[in-house]
Amino acid sequence: MTGNVLTTLRPTFRRPGALPGWSSIRGRMAIVLAVPTCLLLALIGLGVADRAADWSAARETEAHVGVLLRAQELVREVQRERGLTNGLLGGAKGYRDDVVAQRGRTDEARDALGAALDEEGGALPGAALSALRAAEVPLAALGTTREDVDAGTADRAATLRTYTKAVTALIDAESAGAPDGDRRIAQGVQALQALARGTEAVALERGSLNGVFAAGRFRSGEYLDFTEVRATRVAALAQFRQLAGAEQESALDDAFATAAARRVAGYETRAERGADGSALTVAPARWWADMTTLVDDLHAVQRTVGDDVRARADEAGSAATRQLGGYLALGVLILGVAVALALFSARSITRPLGALADEADAVAGTRLPEAVRRIQDADPDGPPAEEAGRSELPGGAREISRLAAALRNVEDTAVGLAAQQTVLRRTSTESLASLGRRNQSLLNRQLGLITTLESQELDPDALAELFELDHLATRMRRNAESLLVLAGEESPGRSWKGTVAVTDVVRSAVAEVEQYQRVTAVDVQQCGVRGHCVAELSHLLAELVENALMFSPPQQPVEVYGWRDGTEYCLAVVDRGIGMTPERMGESNAVLAGRGESLHTAPTRFLGHHVVGALAARLGAHVELRPTQGAGVTAYVALPAALIQEPTSTAAVRG
Repeated sequence: MTGNVLTTLRPTFRRPGALPGWSSIRGRMAIVLAVPTCLLLALIGLGVADRAADWSAARETEAHVGVLLRAQELVREVQRERGLTNGLLGGAKGYRDDVVAQRGRTDEARDALGAALDEEGGALPGAALSALRAAEVPLAALGTTREDVDAGTADRAATLRTYTKAVTALIDAESAGAPDGDRRIAQGVQALQALARGTEAVALERGSLNGVFAAGRFRSGEYLDFTEVRATRVAALAQFRQLAGAEQESALDDAFATAAARRVAGYETRAERGADGSALTVAPARWWADMTTLVDDLHAVQRTVGDDVRARADEAGSAATRQLGGYLALGVLILGVAVALALFSARSITRPLGALADEADAVAGTRLPEAVRRIQDADPDGPPAEEAGRSELPGGAREISRLAAALRNVEDTAVGLAAQQTVLRRTSTESLASLGRRNQSLLNRQLGLITTLESQELDPDALAELFELDHLATRMRRNAESLLVLAGEESPGRSWKGTVAVTDVVRSAVAEVEQYQRVTAVDVQQCGVRGHCVAELSHLLAELVENALMFSPPQQPVEVYGWRDGTEYCLAVVDRGIGMTPERMGESNAVLAGRGESLHTAPTRFLGHHVVGALAARLGAHVELRPTQGAGVTAYVALPAALIQEPTSTAAVRG
């Protein structure tokens, strides 16, 4: 039960996929360096965003102050029109021409402000732009007021409120969307707005008292308005002094220290005495002239403060631009250094590793086989073969050097093992060859002795046993000769002069297998085989016949055929046994052709194929296995023309 549960759950746990590029050293170096680089670039990006915000705020402030100054020009003109109109309504008819001229200047300032909004409105804060657009509504209402003034139906207090409403809307619009970036810039804009409110209070006082002095006394509620305006002026100017710098405060003091400002203070003192409604003997023209001088001086201070704020904004924008460029340059530098480090680090690792890989390929493909070949070809009794010069392994980092030294140690160990294996194989081969020769010599002597005994024996039963013993000794001799073939040694002692009939060769081969009774020479055309190759050809056929007997049913015979094929003579050993798979037959044919696996790694049950392949190579013959029609395997042997001789007759031998 537990095993089934584990088997069911195991496939649900999957190994997470590797990162892209993690399969190579270059990719890993790039990933390792990319992580801190991305973090640094992210920090630099935050700095760039902060500097970009400062730069944008500075540019907005500069545009905002520029529009504010245009708005102040309009405020100034509306204030002048308000004062002149109030004097005209108070009874000073001499202001008629001045009012008409001032209306033209007011309209020009209004058009200039509208053009500035159209040109620079995109750089203004949204709140400031909306407030300035909204201020156009009370400005548009001045047209109706002007018509009432010209018609003589306008009320002086209502007209004053209408103009004041338009001026207040403009000043409130200036206060909307104040910048909150640089502290000094924000403080300068606040000081400018406070001074604008103070100047408006002075200008409103100028306009209201201009009507009062023209009428000769305060009407109901006008004195209270006068005191409120003076309180507003004092509060606004006090706020300005708190926000302004020393130079700006000094400029304000200079504006109130002029002779005109001192005369204005005297006129205000006289006006305070008329709080009870008594007559006031102040010439409106003199009040207007001196008060206009003070208002103009205050506007000059406003322009000075505005220019200072614009200069600070421009300086802050330039500093933000420089810092922004510095951050971008730093980011590019960090990115470049990271890329250079990644490339340099990857090359410093991959190049030595590539050289080590090439060195390993050279060792496996060239140097080690050559070393083995030198060891095999060297005289076992002579001095050891000199080792060929080896290339210098790449160095570099300590780990790379250790890897190179380890590779060299592997090469030395492999060469040493190859030498030991070569010596061992040579010793084994020599031992097998020596053992094979001894067995062959003893078996030849044994066969000679058996032959002598057979010639002297008269008892049929004993003679049959001697024949059986002779057959066993013959098979043992073939095994000894197979041992010599596998050891690469020649098989001396058995050769014939002249030629031998191929039928005799077939009989000799059949006599060397165990179940020779099952072998039938079905159709063997006459042909002569040269004597020097008879023993090896008989051995080759015996190995093929024995394989056919081993892998076919006991009741099935093995058939041998022989025929001429052009200049060659072909032999076929046919069995109808279990057959072979195409893959196994291909491997066997490769061994028979000398292209198969080494004898030292071949399975021992297929040593017969190696014996046949070695004998075929000595004879120059071609041996191939093919499927038998129906079932079984057929071994074809093609003998070259150099091993055969034309027959004296074409009669076939049938078994």
